Parts: sequence; C-alpha cells; structure tokens
Amino acid sequence: MKDYIVRAAAANTQIRAFAAVTTELAEEARQRHGTSPVATAALGRLMTGGVMMGSMMKNPTDLLTIQIKCSGPIGGLTVTADSRGHVKGYVYEPGVMLPPKNGKLDVGGALGQGVMNVIKDMGLKEPYSGQTILQTGEIAEDLTYYFATSEQVPSSVGLGVLMEKDNTVRCAGGFIVQVMPFIEDEVLNRLEENVQKIQSVTSMLDHGHTPEEMLAQVLSGLDLEITDTMPAAFSCNCSKERIEKAIISIGRKEIQAMIDDGKDIEVKCHFCNRAYNYSVDELKELLKKSR
Repeated sequence: MKDYIVRAAAANTQIRAFAAVTTELAEEARQRHGTSPVATAALGRLMTGGVMMGSMMKNPTDLLTIQIKCSGPIGGLTVTADSRGHVKGYVYEPGVMLPPKNGKLDVGGALGQGVMNVIKDMGLKEPYSGQTILQTGEIAEDLTYYFATSEQVPSSVGLGVLMEKDNTVRCAGGFIVQVMPFIEDEVLNRLEENVQKIQSVTSMLDHGHTPEEMLAQVLSGLDLEITDTMPAAFSCNCSKERIEKAIISIGRKEIQAMIDDGKDIEVKCHFCNRAYNYSVDELKELLKKSR
C-alpha cells in the first residue's frame, strides 16, 4: 500500500477526520538515520501525526514543525511537514536502545519527561506557536493533549509503527478525529464508544486496513464522507546551495579556521542525513561571499 492521507467529515460536518498510511516514509526515515527500533517507532509516530497535521493547513507555503525536547535517552525529535503531504524528521539519539515494556517498544521510556512545541508558519508576521508538557511520551496521547489545551479542539489521535523481526518497518499509520463545537451529545457518545472499541492502529494496518477502512471503524454509524486523498512521502528540500548559506552564516572566523585546517569538510543535513562535501577552494569562495 502506497503512503497516503485521507481527509473526511462525518455526522453532517460535526466531526472532521484524517487518516494515513505511512509505512514507506517511516521506513525511509529509518534507513536514512539508521534508527534503532524504539527510535524508529517514536519518529514514525511523530512523522505520521505531523504529516496529517500538515494536511490541515491551507496554503502550499504553510509549514508545520513539531519539536519534542525531553529528558529520556532519545534526547528529542523534530519533524517538519507541509500542506502537500511532505514530511521529514530526525531524532537526537538515533541509536537509543531500551528493553520492551509490556511486550511493546517503550517509546514513552525513550522520551521520558519533556515538552512539545508546535510551530505553524502560515506566512503571517509571527508564526503560531503552542507548547504543552508531554503527558505519556507515547506521542498520540501527547498530540491529543496538545489539541485540547493549545487549540481547544477535542480530538482523538491514534498512531502506530509495527516493526519486522529484521527491524525494518512492517506498517505505520494513524488517524486524527476532531469534534466541532456544535457537536450533538448523541454523536459524541457514539464516537467515544467507537474509539473505545476499535483495535490498535498497528493491528488494523497489519490486517490490511486502508486509511478509509480505519476511519470507517472509528466513525461507524456516523455517516462518514471521504472528502479527498493525497499522497504522503518523506521529502527533504536540502541542497548544496542551502547548506552553503548555513556555512556562510557561521561567520568568517569559523570559515577561515576550516580553510586553515587544509582539509575538505563534510556537512550533513539533520533531516535526511545527506552529506555535502566542500573542498578548501570551495570554502575560500564561501569566505569571499560572506563579506
């Protein structure tokens, strides 16, 4: 199943919903960063949440960033998504290893205590920024709490990443269901019953359920209407030119020190781990540009 996002409404627009399958992009992130199973699960969950939240934005230039800074051994995570289904991300300590907890990857233990920042750059003078305390470190519950406290939108978030025995990604995906202020009590009650009854995201995906079928279960009996779908993919917009600007920004003194070392340098993009090499001659050119 190719990665894609579904946007939907239910109960005559009293509910809006999003669901995604993100197996390929989670696996691509794992390959690029060489993440351990627990780091793959954490990053895969946050990228899945991020790519769905990105699809909530309107304009092609809108950007969403989710940053988690935490006390656990993973150190933190950063994910960036746009409104067109593109997402990228990284973890601070990709090799973190922890014993399983209740037979499952201990993402909460990897994160520990911390804060989640959500930054939306929608072309206004100041980007919107909301910060919440991590509730469980399991990410889905943390995003549910973020929506309730920072955006005042009651939501249910389900996220999952299931690993193969060879530590590749078997399946990944999730859903976000949000209720409007005018929701009727009987609709809300039915939604709450459905959410309590459904299987886990990984179980649904592992049984071959599509995002549409996941939403059909979450929104059973609530007149689900799929409004549109879009592809989702790991995508990084780094380039040699962008990295050059970053090198120039560190200042003439540092660039001169690199030149004096007389060695080529390698700079890696945090988000996709792609390496860019610069010779001493190229560094001299960048020094000229930094004037």
